[in-house]
Amino acid sequence: MTKAELVTTISSKLGTEKAETQKIVEAFMAEIRSSMVAGNNVYLRGFGSFVIKQRAAKTGRNISKNTAIDIPAHHIPSFKPAKSFTEKVKTKVPVKK
Repeated sequence: MTKAELVTTISSKLGTEKAETQKIVEAFMAEIRSSMVAGNNVYLRGFGSFVIKQRAAKTGRNISKNTAIDIPAHHIPSFKPAKSFTEKVKTKVPVKK
């Protein structure tokens, strides 16, 4: 599902204008983004958590130049789904063969 499809679905379920729903979705994502950039995790009960994870410093390889490069420690955003959310996906989504 794309953001446009999400906006369309929410708009039709709530009976609101797509433009207004688009603003709400954009504001929601911007608030999560700004909170995480400020160093805060975002917890949405029953859905999941947007958390900041720290990656340790490590040595990588530049394959084209065959040299070692140092990758400094850094933070990345991550999403951890709630247990109830994970269980619903496990039981409702069929395994593709």
